[in-house]
Amino acid sequence: MACPESQAAQATQQPARHTLGEASAAKKGSSKAEAAEPERVAPPPVATVPPPAREPELKEQHYTIYYDDTGHSYESIIAPYLRGAKKVIVEDPYIRIPHQIQNFVRLCAVALTNSTARQIKLITGYDDEGQRADAQNKLSDLQQSLLEQDIVLELEFSATMHDREIRIDNGWVIKIGRGLDFYQKPTSRFEVGANDLSLRKCLETKVDIFRVTKGGL
Repeated sequence: MACPESQAAQATQQPARHTLGEASAAKKGSSKAEAAEPERVAPPPVATVPPPAREPELKEQHYTIYYDDTGHSYESIIAPYLRGAKKVIVEDPYIRIPHQIQNFVRLCAVALTNSTARQIKLITGYDDEGQRADAQNKLSDLQQSLLEQDIVLELEFSATMHDREIRIDNGWVIKIGRGLDFYQKPTSRFEVGANDLSLRKCLETKVDIFRVTKGGL
C-alpha cells in the first residue's frame, strides 16, 4: 500500500525503466561518438642535427721516408697543411728536366684541389742558359694552364740556390731533404706506381714540417 505522500508522485507511480533496446541504442551512440573522435597522432620526433665534424688538428712532424717505402705522395705529405692557403712558395733547385717538372705539375694540382691558393711561386736552379731556357719553356705551359684556374705561377731562377722547402702563407713550412724528386725511377711505364705516386717506391729522405710566425711571403 502506498503512503499518502507518494500517491501523487509520478516517478513513484510510474518509475522509468530502460529497455534492452534503449541500452543498445545508447551503447551504439557512445561507440559512434568514440569513432567520430579523431585519432591522436604523436608528433614526429625532432631530428637531431649532428655537430659538424671537426677538422683534425695539424701538428708538427719530423720523420724519415726510407728506401723502397711506398705510400708517400705529395697529397699525403702536404695537402693537410694547405688549409686556408692563399700563396705557396716552392724552393727546389732541381725543377729542370722533364720528370722533375712533371713532379712540380703534380704538386700544383694538389695545391689547386686542396687550398684556395691564388699564387704559386717557384724558385729553382739551372746549370746553363740552355737548361734554363728549356725549363722556362716547359713551365710556361703550366703557367697558362694555372692561369685558366685563376692561379698565377711566378717563376724565378737562381744559379746558386741549394736549399729545398715549401713555405705556405698560413705559417707552415715543409722541408723534404731531397725536394720533390724523392721517388725511384719506375722500371717500366706499365708497372704499378708509374702514375700513382702513392704506389711509387721512394728514395730515403727526411721530412720536417713545422710552423713559423705568420708573415708576408
